Amino acid sequence: MEITFESRYAIGPNETKSLDSQGLRDNFLIDQLFWENRIHFVYSHFDRYMAGGAMPVTEKVKLETIDALLKEETFLSRRELGMINVGGPGQVEVDGEVYDLEYKEALYIGKGAKEVYFSSKDAQNPAKFYLNSTPAHHSYPTKKVTKAEAKKIELGSLETANHRVINQMLLHTVIQTCQLQMGMTELKPGSVWNTMPAHTHDRRMEVYFYFDLPEGQSVSHFMGPVDETRHIWMQNEQAVISPPWSIHAGAGTSNYTFIWGMAGENMDYDDMDKCPITELR
Repeated sequence: MEITFESRYAIGPNETKSLDSQGLRDNFLIDQLFWENRIHFVYSHFDRYMAGGAMPVTEKVKLETIDALLKEETFLSRRELGMINVGGPGQVEVDGEVYDLEYKEALYIGKGAKEVYFSSKDAQNPAKFYLNSTPAHHSYPTKKVTKAEAKKIELGSLETANHRVINQMLLHTVIQTCQLQMGMTELKPGSVWNTMPAHTHDRRMEVYFYFDLPEGQSVSHFMGPVDETRHIWMQNEQAVISPPWSIHAGAGTSNYTFIWGMAGENMDYDDMDKCPITELR
């Protein structure tokens, strides 16, 4: 087993204007998260956010510290960790206590946990733990959250192609966290748009992870200032970093599911500077 990482430095809207399509992808797209028996992270300098994946197949994998990056004895010495399983049935062991995680179930692990292991129950259908981590100032209890326990919000309509259900899972209205928030939005068949009207929130950044895309289908993710938007074409099980100054919205060639994770100045889910659809440029 190994743990790998890459860093993405923060850039502003003026610098982003000069980027071509490949430049946008190099700075914001996370094109692969899951490798067999490996944990991989992308470290964003926007709010020190980490997004990654763990896919144990033939062996149990351990969440080790990253000496070159964190300079801490353990990964969670000064961090909290959230995850949602997007693969087969799996288990997460936290300091000797085992949590079963089925498809689309979430787990929060608080600051100070020392030993974390990931494993799959079936090597032919391995678990895929999508991971988000942020700096933390306080230790809160480890807690599992199922879809049934999530706070659900139904929005949109088929007529506007954005009928969707938001599952607020690792959110302060459901569990206690320091700043990390995660949830999962499922689009209904026939709907393709998420997060419309688009918005920014200069107090927080986000990462979107797209999955449940049928084979041969894609999502076009829109980013940038409201008056100069850009797009990144994304495939199944890819993620994208959304800076505080950027909108974050997508439209697929099919319905899909995406996981949103965010951190920053506050934990107010409704803190959004919305932009009318007709004013997007």
